Amino acid sequence: MGVRLIKISVNYFLIGVGIGYYMSTAHAYNLTPVHVHINLLGWTALTLAGIIYILFPAAGKTRLATWHFWLHNIGLPLMMVGLAFVVHGNESLLILTVVGANLTTLGVLLFVINILKNVKQPLNGK
Repeated sequence: MGVRLIKISVNYFLIGVGIGYYMSTAHAYNLTPVHVHINLLGWTALTLAGIIYILFPAAGKTRLATWHFWLHNIGLPLMMVGLAFVVHGNESLLILTVVGANLTTLGVLLFVINILKNVKQPLNGK
């Protein structure tokens, strides 16, 4: 699970940097919320989750990890597409932002529960 999350996270990183590059060359910064959320929730959060799942493989093998993976990676793109429309003044896809945000938040909540439940100090104390 950890490696999958890291590999997916670099795609979010590429998209986030691409949006940032576009905004800086076009001098149009209305996509800043999309840029920030993709980099934070896509690149950074999923990379860290992947590293945690590699360091603590028991946590990465749970159903909670699977649910976190899918909810986060379905919710985040939905939220970002909806948010991109909203910041351009088109509220017609606001529902995507709402649904995506709820899915992503639920995924993060399951990640937190998984970590609290399944990440433990190794028996050898290191």
